[in-house]
Amino acid sequence: MKKILLVDDSTTILLSMSAILTKAGYEASTAGNADEGLTKLKGGLKPDLLITDLNMPGMNGIDFIKEVRKLPDHKFMPILFLTTESQQAKRDEAKAAGASGWLVKPVDAAQLVGTIKLVVK
Repeated sequence: MKKILLVDDSTTILLSMSAILTKAGYEASTAGNADEGLTKLKGGLKPDLLITDLNMPGMNGIDFIKEVRKLPDHKFMPILFLTTESQQAKRDEAKAAGASGWLVKPVDAAQLVGTIKLVVK
């Protein structure tokens, strides 16, 4: 079973996405902010995919990705952004930081699962 780490400051998003992923056959772990996500990754969690929000209190998603990419075990892990932002400049900044793809909220279950199947082999 593939593992996915969801990082978002919205409890509603975490609960709904966890339910979608579990129903689709994935194991979902959650973190309510970037610091919590980093703690889990540094603590030994090895997800096959990371999905993170961009706008979070404290460390934002772009800075979070930069920190994740510094961790040897997670240098090449696929990372998807899930955010309300749709500007090309933000997409470019996220890609430069190491994001593999971008999903705009609200994302429906079929689109989410379809995108995950493209990036997690």
